[in-house]
Amino acid sequence: MDLGIKGRRAIVCASSKGLGRACAIALADAGVHVTLTARGAEALKKTADEIRKAHPSVTVTEIVGDITTPAGREAVLKACPDPDILINNAGGPPPGDFRNWTRDDWIKAIDANMLTPIELIKATVDGMMARKFGRIVNITSAAVKAPIEILGLSNGARAGLTGFVAGLSRKTVINNVTINGLLPGPFETDRLLGTGKAEAEKRGIPVEQVMAERAKLNPAGRFGHPDEFGYACAFLCGAKAGFITGQNILLDGGAFPGTL
Repeated sequence: MDLGIKGRRAIVCASSKGLGRACAIALADAGVHVTLTARGAEALKKTADEIRKAHPSVTVTEIVGDITTPAGREAVLKACPDPDILINNAGGPPPGDFRNWTRDDWIKAIDANMLTPIELIKATVDGMMARKFGRIVNITSAAVKAPIEILGLSNGARAGLTGFVAGLSRKTVINNVTINGLLPGPFETDRLLGTGKAEAEKRGIPVEQVMAERAKLNPAGRFGHPDEFGYACAFLCGAKAGFITGQNILLDGGAFPGTL
């Protein structure tokens, strides 16, 4: 399927691994020039080189840095000052009991998962509207739809971003700029494996057993694969997706039991 975005320019945050990486690959598959950013230089270079090898005609720019900091954002925007596509993504805050979280913990979570996306939107959305094309996708979490008690920091910060976007996205779409959220459930990523290892150690059982148990709990009987997420992201960024805005789309294998 031709998404009609060949030659467009995209910023993809936290794109060295996992879901961000899958989004970058899917956009490159569609002919989009991509600016990748992540904190780990080695993993970022590996992903960038893989994309270059697969798509010699696509320009791949890699920026090592922390997108949740002003310096990290400045570096990315300097490399790609006028993106047509922005994929907001950042690692989620740690789980825990809200009684143990300090004000600093909350500020850090809000900075990373609410204010960073807003700052990047602020820096890019007016240019998109002036050019009459823009696609912004915020990678949040299924916990926005069905909060997970131990992920209170993530629930709060990501829900705040979702509420902000709900208003803004209705103002930008008249200029063919859409803003949507993709809400991942359990996908095969390092983060999922990390929580599985922690549970395995706590229970004294093999991590493979934990992961198998978790997979069976999903209606699909498995975890999602990152490329499934990446293709969904690329579709939302397509030229023919301009009538979809302000939406929060679950990719969770049917785990959420509601109708809306």
